[in-house]
Amino acid sequence: MTMTTNQFLSSFQFNNGLTLKNRVVMSPMTTMTSFYNGMVTSDELNYYAARAAGPGMVITAVANVADSGKGFEGELSVASDDMIPGLTKLARTLHQNGTKAIMQIFHAGRKSNHHILRGDQPVSASAVAAVYPPDSETPRALTEDEIQQLIVDFGEATRRAIAAGFDGVELHGANTYLLQQFFSPNSNQRTDNWGGSREKRMNFALAVIDAAKSAIKKYADRPFLLGYRISPEEIENPGIRLKIPCISSIRSRTRSITCTFQWGTISGRR
Repeated sequence: MTMTTNQFLSSFQFNNGLTLKNRVVMSPMTTMTSFYNGMVTSDELNYYAARAAGPGMVITAVANVADSGKGFEGELSVASDDMIPGLTKLARTLHQNGTKAIMQIFHAGRKSNHHILRGDQPVSASAVAAVYPPDSETPRALTEDEIQQLIVDFGEATRRAIAAGFDGVELHGANTYLLQQFFSPNSNQRTDNWGGSREKRMNFALAVIDAAKSAIKKYADRPFLLGYRISPEEIENPGIRLKIPCISSIRSRTRSITCTFQWGTISGRR
């Protein structure tokens, strides 16, 4: 087989009509090159400019949807409209030679600390510290109003990605960040509508998905992708495990709300 006949070099069309020039995708990689407030830097633009021309699609390093969701220094932010001008430059940089630009969005939840959050306590589904690293801080359990606001924040982040010219967003539901924290029986020990049974632990992620879909329907004037990243297992006990009943439950629940993704990625546990 020669390079000219390899299928990964051929174009690919998603079910919403967006077409990639080839099937090579650059996965999200942390660069820690944003300004202290999450704005795009010239170093960040240069990093992506050196890599964007070849792949059919590039997924950015993660961007937080709210100030409380910052997980590390040098992290991108899509938490306010002030970020749109810089993100527009980033999208244009990624678009060179026809490459499609995807923004990965998230909230770090308990995978942060008061230093990164400038004195504020991290938040999560429940007040349970992460097993790793050993010095993880105990988060504060989110209130009902805060959960509702975060759902809105994910929708607003999707709107900003559309306004900045991106071709899609990937919801980061992996690597023990907030979306996964709500699904995990370790980090989510709530007894309300957001926790308890497996189905209720899925409610936050499903609400975030709906918010992103609603923003796409309302604001996108072009084919716009929605993806989701998951970790099938985690090191905590009890924790998420790769079991058929769990996967079947997710499939059944997502079908019931007609939740359709253009793609999904699996990330190893940590």
